Amino acid sequence: MSAETIATWRGGRAPTAAFSPWVVAPTVGLAAFMEVLDISIVNVSLEHVAGSMAATPDEATWILTAYLVTNAIVLPISGWLSRRFGRTRYFLGSIIGFSLSSLACGLAPTLGLLILARALQGIAGGGLQPTAQAFLADAFPAEKRGQAFAMYGLAVVFAPAIGPTVGGWITDTMNWRWVFLINIPVGIVVSLLAARILADPREEVAERAARKNQGLDLDYIGFALLLIGMCALQVVLDKGQEDDWFHSSLIITLTITAIIGLAAFTVWELRRDDPIVDLRLFRDRAFASGNLMMFMLGFALMGTTVLLPLFVQTLFGYTAEQAGLVLSPGGLATMFMMPIVGALSGRVDARLLITVGLLSTAIAMFHMSGFDLNVDFSTLAWARVYQSLGLALLFIPINTAAYQGVPAAKNANASAIINMARNLGGSFGIAILTTYLARREQANQVTLIRHVTPYSTPTTLVLHALQQKFAAAHASAAGALHQAEAELYAMVQQQAAVVSYIDAFWLLGAVLLAMIPLVLLLRRPQPGAAVPSAH
Repeated sequence: MSAETIATWRGGRAPTAAFSPWVVAPTVGLAAFMEVLDISIVNVSLEHVAGSMAATPDEATWILTAYLVTNAIVLPISGWLSRRFGRTRYFLGSIIGFSLSSLACGLAPTLGLLILARALQGIAGGGLQPTAQAFLADAFPAEKRGQAFAMYGLAVVFAPAIGPTVGGWITDTMNWRWVFLINIPVGIVVSLLAARILADPREEVAERAARKNQGLDLDYIGFALLLIGMCALQVVLDKGQEDDWFHSSLIITLTITAIIGLAAFTVWELRRDDPIVDLRLFRDRAFASGNLMMFMLGFALMGTTVLLPLFVQTLFGYTAEQAGLVLSPGGLATMFMMPIVGALSGRVDARLLITVGLLSTAIAMFHMSGFDLNVDFSTLAWARVYQSLGLALLFIPINTAAYQGVPAAKNANASAIINMARNLGGSFGIAILTTYLARREQANQVTLIRHVTPYSTPTTLVLHALQQKFAAAHASAAGALHQAEAELYAMVQQQAAVVSYIDAFWLLGAVLLAMIPLVLLLRRPQPGAAVPSAH
């Protein structure tokens, strides 16, 4: 490194100019990948955790809730934290904190300590996604920033796809504790690399120096309102279906708390000159529309990431690892498409790419609504590939379009808000679709049972055939009839479940189609415009 480069670095300019963007990209991308992976990798291990700690499955789900709650609190204020403490310092602190809390998770002797460690892990990991996105955008020249978002997209879209597979394999071949401990060597490597190649841009250094004499100046009221509102909201989304939603006094109380807390937070932040979350950005229609579409991207991605494994595990008896393998080809398709979309983003109108992405993803969902009990592994995996191709067309163009018109000084807040929108979309998607699935299964079962009567010829024929099968297995006449009736009811339940998944896939397709008119609210990009920097 030249003396001039070193002098420039010490003067406050980001040293990414002295390193190839392809060195910066895997470093920060790996950190974001590690954090996103931890959202889904633990899901398939919950039964093992509960069994080893003498806990119920319901108690074990707090491992997920604790992470999501604290992560959702930190994510929207990560831009403010990055500006206050320095982007590099905050990024390194997040990686180290995430690694140490992962170690605490892996060594936790009780469920209570594990839940506490997961909460700390969510706090540390909350800043990794938007900060990594900011570093990527700065590392690449303006004309190649679409490729920067492609690298970031690989991390945040591919990780949920392979999370269940990796988690199932680790749990089956080693121990559930290694689901957490595997983060430690990754964290050490990323920390050493990040400390070597990353530094804050001059603009942020100058801004922080100007604020040095002002102290921390934390918006305590705004932070408290955000803490209360987001905690309540995440618990409602995670525990709502389990507690039968608004039949539970706890869910009702938390819902009211979330509404009041977030409404008060919105009013308070709009009155602040230096808010921890700059909600004024939503006055820009392109930014607001981009966030809504990013919300729906998270909704569709995480919703189907939960629905497909449930579908194959409950109806086909797939193991956790086999269910994860159904999703993995979709992750590979995303890896293939992201660089292509990154290259196209500087040449093709983002609105056209988003429209094609929404349309193709909706068609993929309608294709999934044709599943039945005879569907094989190959069909399931290819359906996930079709969906992933459409999702890959959404991530980069939505980011590109949402940043159009956002002032450079506001990009840190914009990045935090967009990442929050995607994560919240995932939480809403999981909550709404699992609830919809349960409700539709009940309704479909009632509908099917109406046709299973002694006066129905098909019912009589099936029941008689089943009775003969059990009688041939040396059951008494009464016993064979009883077994036949139980088998018939199980068939009704199975068919009701299949139709419920079909309904859920169809609903997702319809919602994605309904999002297409929002593309008209986005700005027409200027010729040669590039993806803005996400400082």
